[in-house]
Amino acid sequence: MKLSIGLIFCLLVLGVDGQRWFSFMKEAGQGTRDMWRAYSDMREANFKNSDKYFHARGNYDAAQRGPGGAWAAKVISDAREGIQGFLGRGAEDTAADQFANRWGRSGKDPNHFRPPGLPSKY
Repeated sequence: MKLSIGLIFCLLVLGVDGQRWFSFMKEAGQGTRDMWRAYSDMREANFKNSDKYFHARGNYDAAQRGPGGAWAAKVISDAREGIQGFLGRGAEDTAADQFANRWGRSGKDPNHFRPPGLPSKY
């Protein structure tokens, strides 16, 4: 309850346009779903050397939603890579994943990372 009151207070004080705020949050939610769909597809495909493609695709799809989607993609990608780095995954792989994440968020074609033979369903 305190969080919602604080949020409303901030909106009033900062004079943030409620419509833009709603739009940003909607885009963020849609972007989160795009990221989840890419992750689910990656797990379902279970295809060798396809993870960079799914990283790029999830970020690309989310960023196409608008600023809220791009923000959600960045937060999710950074958190995922941070956790994996903390758990001892190699820095080189993390850097390659982040490159694919930024590639997708920038609007570049995620198919650049698509491995040969990946089913067209993905």
